[in-house]
Amino acid sequence: MPANQLFNALAARGNAFLGTRYPIICGAMTWVSEPQLVAAVCNNGCFGCLAGGNAPTDILQKQIQEVASLTPNPFAVNLITIAPAYREHLAMLKDNPVKYIVFAGSFPKEKEVEAAKATGAKVLCFASTLSIAERMIRFGADAIILEGSEAGGHIGHVSAVVLMQQVLFKVGDSIPVFVAGGISTGRMIAHVMMMGAAGAQLGTRFVMTEECRAHANFKEAFRRANARDAIATPQYDSKLPVVAVRALRNKGTDAFGALQLRLLRELEAGTIHRQTAQEEVEKYWVGALRRAVVDGDVEYGSVMAGQSVGMADRIMPIRELVEELVTDASSELEAIRSLLNRIG
Repeated sequence: MPANQLFNALAARGNAFLGTRYPIICGAMTWVSEPQLVAAVCNNGCFGCLAGGNAPTDILQKQIQEVASLTPNPFAVNLITIAPAYREHLAMLKDNPVKYIVFAGSFPKEKEVEAAKATGAKVLCFASTLSIAERMIRFGADAIILEGSEAGGHIGHVSAVVLMQQVLFKVGDSIPVFVAGGISTGRMIAHVMMMGAAGAQLGTRFVMTEECRAHANFKEAFRRANARDAIATPQYDSKLPVVAVRALRNKGTDAFGALQLRLLRELEAGTIHRQTAQEEVEKYWVGALRRAVVDGDVEYGSVMAGQSVGMADRIMPIRELVEELVTDASSELEAIRSLLNRIG
């Protein structure tokens, strides 16, 4: 696969950290990032993340073993800090160690980071502000994933372009920082690495691969979508904190709004506890996402997608996707070098 010296030089830090040929992470997507997809990503030189989601602990354990049987290359297990089985997942990894653990959903406590590192794993944490990035580094994170609001699934409120200026430029020299959210092309990967990123994380593009087992209806919804179709859910009232979710707008999105209003009425009446209400919100997303990804119900299910969905219009083998990304990144770097030589 063609990769020029400039690409290899910029990719060296990320590759050394991830143990990869290319510092491209396939982000963990619940119901999507299962063992076959994760292994295929790793076997094509990139870095796969197994989605822990809300899986029963014994199932997640078996999935870890399955990935390990399908690839000799390193991969991560993604733990959702707001999942009901989160603590059981983290405890299970003591006896089933993996080389990398990614905390997602919310931000882990210091003792949870310590527990993950005690297994021998390297720890990656998401950050959506500078203060969170600094806190995760203080807690012992080995790398940061800087995710902009353009991403799919649970998101923060700030775009990747702003976060790169606020966070990457400040901490990128001290710790590997991988940029996520809205990245869909090799050209963009080249630019974020030139700005100091150790690599990039993509999710939406990996859905549109032959190895991804998501329902054909789910992929067809991606193919037809424009960037503006991937919207973030609003929070109606601070009494019910809701982590924004970006997905393609459909009847399921409207149903989530109705759920929030019902839960807020119950909170006002005192017939439900706030924690229970928040659990209802998360249960909704887990069930709705399964309906879309597994069952193919893209009308009422949750079709989580980033805004880069507008550029994900063709299904291809992972090998071809990776080749496209690396070739385009290398070509972009050569074009920039030529431009600088002309004006220098």
